[in-house]
Amino acid sequence: MTTYVLVHGAWHSGQSWARVVPRLASSGSRVLTPTLTGYGETRHLLGPEVGLDTHVQDVAGLLVDEDLSEVVLVGHSYSGLVISSVANRVPDRIARLVYLDAMVPVHGETAADVMPITTALIDAALASGSGWRVPPMPEAPPPMGLFGVTDPADLAWLRTMVSDQSVLCLQQPVQLDNPATERIPRTHIHCTVRPEGFEARPVGPVQPNGEPAHVLELPTTHDCMITMPDELADLLRELH
Repeated sequence: MTTYVLVHGAWHSGQSWARVVPRLASSGSRVLTPTLTGYGETRHLLGPEVGLDTHVQDVAGLLVDEDLSEVVLVGHSYSGLVISSVANRVPDRIARLVYLDAMVPVHGETAADVMPITTALIDAALASGSGWRVPPMPEAPPPMGLFGVTDPADLAWLRTMVSDQSVLCLQQPVQLDNPATERIPRTHIHCTVRPEGFEARPVGPVQPNGEPAHVLELPTTHDCMITMPDELADLLRELH
């Protein structure tokens, strides 16, 4: 039985995986979809002190508290940073890291280092009335919509789960200084329909563990767990 831990991206919640969970679970897998502190049903906990380190503790704590091992740890978007630092803390619990249209950092990098366009979000948050709140990205005309979602029913559902995040999430650096982390196999899943300025960082030909790079694609927009849940689940099932 494969254990998947699916970690949502910025502004979302664990509910964003609702269409993927039954598809993975139908093959006997265990699937956990934690909501990170300050998002979704925990949005009342959001404050300027909530940052990347908070979310790393959320996920690392889950793996330890549930005594999980051989985990396929999936991070969407911003949570590429989260799963990287989680692997640094508890590498022996993780069988594979999956960067799902995600930020892929090296040691010491912040979100702004990985994706420079994030700097505009940081500056806007610091100059805002709160001084720290980062609202969700604005909705755009099709084909981009809201995080790539354009179907009216899907949009209505997505709007119920998105909420602000703290600027500290984008400012704190990733910790990747544990040599054991380099032994964990990695898979990169890229969504090929992207707005300008959000290009994926190129993946080198060799993983840190010496294996050839493993890069897959989905012909859809950023929130592929909503727009192509069947296809995403199929790719994840093939990894165990």
